[in-house]
Amino acid sequence: MSNKNSKQFCPSNFDILYQDQWIVVINKPEGLLSVPYPGCSQKTAINILEEIMRKKGLANSKHHPFAVHRLDRDTSGVMMFALSKSIQQKIMNNWQKMVTERLYRCLSEITKNADPKILENHDGIISDELAKNAHHIGYVPKNNDKTKNGRQIKTVEAKTHYHLIDKNRKYALFELELETGKKNQIRAHLAAHGFPIAGDIQHRAITNPFARLCLHARTLEFYHPQTNEKMKFEVPEPVEWSVR
Repeated sequence: MSNKNSKQFCPSNFDILYQDQWIVVINKPEGLLSVPYPGCSQKTAINILEEIMRKKGLANSKHHPFAVHRLDRDTSGVMMFALSKSIQQKIMNNWQKMVTERLYRCLSEITKNADPKILENHDGIISDELAKNAHHIGYVPKNNDKTKNGRQIKTVEAKTHYHLIDKNRKYALFELELETGKKNQIRAHLAAHGFPIAGDIQHRAITNPFARLCLHARTLEFYHPQTNEKMKFEVPEPVEWSVR
């Protein structure tokens, strides 16, 4: 699966769902970094958003986008930014209380090792602890093996609520909610139970039907950090992901 060239992501195809003087909500395209990393020269969602605001005269040294959460580069969907340092801190300090719903959809392969409990029960929680490999990719250590080359593997707690919406012989469409927000959590949890997300080569997917990682942040519901108004933003996953 190849990453899209960052030059493709320009203001003309950058979808702003909502904006006021305190926050901005966008629909992030797949293949676009949320925020830059040290030494990064690519355009990112936060860069593009600030560029749009500056062209409209809406940004300055104190009033510009600040990250409050992230989506993986290859995950699309609803994402929020604060527009001041104080609002950023308010959101991050109260994230668990403020955000009332954060749902993802994904199209997963059904492998020969697919967990039959998930196929039969349709609803449940995956609570495997996560580790990171040498490339900083999150994964579930096999058979609860917490050592590698005689060294203890550092793991963190992670919980993913899943609902199996539908399936066919090859694929399953899941809706997921994070109880914890660890790097690559959904991807690692589903892969560990025999449901790697289509297009996710890093987690052993063998198909790439839509030339992208089939993971989408569909719903974000929260109380506005300034007005306390309850707000909900929802962008459906691509219709092509249907397994009916």
